[in-house]
Amino acid sequence: MRRGVAAVALVVLGAILLAALNGCVTRESAPPAAHPRPSPLAGRPFDVIAGESQLIVLVYRAGPLAALGHNHVIACRCLSGTIYVPRDPARASLDLRFAVGQLTVDDPGLRAAESSADFPPDVAQSARQGTRHNMLGAALLNAAKYPDIVLRSAGLRPSPDGKPADMVAQVLVQIEGEWHSVAVPLRYRIGDEAIVVSGEFPMKQTDLGLTPFSALGGGLQVRDGMNVRLRLVARLRRRS
Repeated sequence: MRRGVAAVALVVLGAILLAALNGCVTRESAPPAAHPRPSPLAGRPFDVIAGESQLIVLVYRAGPLAALGHNHVIACRCLSGTIYVPRDPARASLDLRFAVGQLTVDDPGLRAAESSADFPPDVAQSARQGTRHNMLGAALLNAAKYPDIVLRSAGLRPSPDGKPADMVAQVLVQIEGEWHSVAVPLRYRIGDEAIVVSGEFPMKQTDLGLTPFSALGGGLQVRDGMNVRLRLVARLRRRS
């Protein structure tokens, strides 16, 4: 069976992580799709600062028996790589990766920050550990065989809202040896010494060829849609 992504952002990884809500997912078999080519990696290099960057994916339970499951906050402060900015910022490109083994599930501080009825703070440690174990296992992300997820840009275009600082990035995501192409809305600030890229957007499992988990005759499900938040901070690489 084929394995897909999620991600966000960041971004993108989130669609796969959504399936981890109940620790199980089935996958659709489909011929490989044609994807855009990665953008050339040219321009001034800005290296991503992992400790100041973050990916958060909110995943949700669904179905008549949803009360038997949990919503989860999947997060990562493990992004590394480089953003390349040529003279024309619209031709900027990126080459990023992160280790799936460093993903967290329901970090208490991040979960508390959600402060809503959807994300109460009292998720049992066994539920967090079980979700993370299933997420990293061979049936899902297969972290032992494919420890990294890679993201590369395949072009930028202006956002439909017309704001100069808003762009839509076409991002190629490699997970478990397969590539997926997704469009990600982003906002950026480019300075002489640093770049800050942020985005918040919905995504669906089915956009990446995944079938949302369903059990008990459809009574317990994982919602197809999830919310992704991404923040990248990168600083200009100094010549040695």
